[in-house]
Amino acid sequence: MDVVLDGNSLSIEQIAAVARDGAAVALSPEARAKVQRSRDFLEQCVADGIAIYGVTTGIGELARVRISPEQSAELSRRIVYSHSAGTGDPFPPDVVRAAMLLRANVLAKAASGVRVSLVQTVLDMINKGVIPYINEKGSLGVSGDLSPLSQFAEVAMGEGRAFYKGELMSGAEAMRRAGVKPTDVTFKEGLGLINGSQMMTAGAALLVYDAERLLKNAVIASAMTLDALRAVERAFDPLVHRARPYPGQNAVAANLRRLFAGSQIMADKTGKVQDGYSMRCTPQALGPSFDTLEHVRRIVNIEANAAADNPLFFPDEQQYFAAGNFHGQPVGMVVDFLCIALAESADLSERHTNRLLNPVLSGLPDFLVEGNGLNSGLMVAQYTAAALVSENKVLSHPATVDSISVSADQEDHVSMGPIAVRKCGEILRNVRAVVAIEMMSAAQAFDFYPGKRPGKGTAIAYDLIREKVPMLKNDRVLYPDIEAIRQLIESNAILDAVEKEIGPLLLARDVQDLPRPNVLY
Repeated sequence: MDVVLDGNSLSIEQIAAVARDGAAVALSPEARAKVQRSRDFLEQCVADGIAIYGVTTGIGELARVRISPEQSAELSRRIVYSHSAGTGDPFPPDVVRAAMLLRANVLAKAASGVRVSLVQTVLDMINKGVIPYINEKGSLGVSGDLSPLSQFAEVAMGEGRAFYKGELMSGAEAMRRAGVKPTDVTFKEGLGLINGSQMMTAGAALLVYDAERLLKNAVIASAMTLDALRAVERAFDPLVHRARPYPGQNAVAANLRRLFAGSQIMADKTGKVQDGYSMRCTPQALGPSFDTLEHVRRIVNIEANAAADNPLFFPDEQQYFAAGNFHGQPVGMVVDFLCIALAESADLSERHTNRLLNPVLSGLPDFLVEGNGLNSGLMVAQYTAAALVSENKVLSHPATVDSISVSADQEDHVSMGPIAVRKCGEILRNVRAVVAIEMMSAAQAFDFYPGKRPGKGTAIAYDLIREKVPMLKNDRVLYPDIEAIRQLIESNAILDAVEKEIGPLLLARDVQDLPRPNVLY
């Protein structure tokens, strides 16, 4: 189904559909008319001789210099050229496609003053598979993601470099092969293509999309551990969690109950009164990551449908403003928060793995293998989890607490949000591996309960893992096993199979019937 842009209703799911699944994009008729009115107003302002930042003046510290209307088109081109100053590896294609979509949606907001034809050029690039080559480092996350979006703008102008059908070539050749006519940028349109936070917002949107599924997998892994260690179920009773009405905590507790429901392993009572914190407090420890994810989703949704540009034009009010809606601080700060939320989910997962491997805590064979001494079992898999968890702690230092002044101190506060997005992506990849190690360990633990079936949901995960990874009876190389389970997590194979059996796992936003505390704000 096509995604129709109106500047106001683009969702994270639609972003993922365009970026990864090739969904087509169109501009709504209403947005098309609004974009034209915005352009007409800008052209009238230029004809009236009004000094407009980046249109009839220079930019940054050079805003004091007036530019004639005749020079404005050349200014737009030179803005793109001078700002294409990035470095590093290229962004993944899905992030670039998401960024182009988001920039088109900013323009559809109809406050940028660009022509409808420019928006159409961007949509044609998306729909026909032109993917600009964009270096991933160089943006400060303020004044827009200037450097990376300039490399996108180059290709829109028929210059720069781009991928087409997997082949890297000149932007001109990619546009020619795809049948897309490059734009001839005129006044404001250089800034109109680059003056916003769309690269970092694209990365943030895809992180939210992936984190949602990863956290559900983390709940499945936790349920497998609790099942295998015969946790005391009373800690997950609804009455306990309704008495502390955080949506994330209640969602996790409800998911756990459904996942290990009917377990023959947990039915074998041990006489324990309560378990250690990493077991008993799983909803309280993992639930805040679910709550954080909802906060991040809300902010990213706002940014995806915001007029993140400068200057802005409001034809209905006959007003023009040079302001700061390009500043990436909102997105940068919440992605820093998401780093913490994901890192903490891995912290809990590694502690679960430790409990599974330690015979004093589990009552199971040392490192989940018979013949200890000769066999080391899953011992060193925990080393890997510990290494990744420690790395995540370093990566969780917030990027947005830093700022370096640029442009002769005209741009003297910056968000550094792109760094937050980049390191959050690395954390997310690490968490997948940590959760895979927990799942591998829990599946191995299940094998020491012959004849007893795990819970309704945990058994589904176990069965799927065992299709890829056999029980460890004697030591073997472990990294292929870890990778096989990690791929099951990344592809959502485990999650899809579990949800097919027990229904969708709850997120924080799905918990609607909690008692509302009488809190004054």
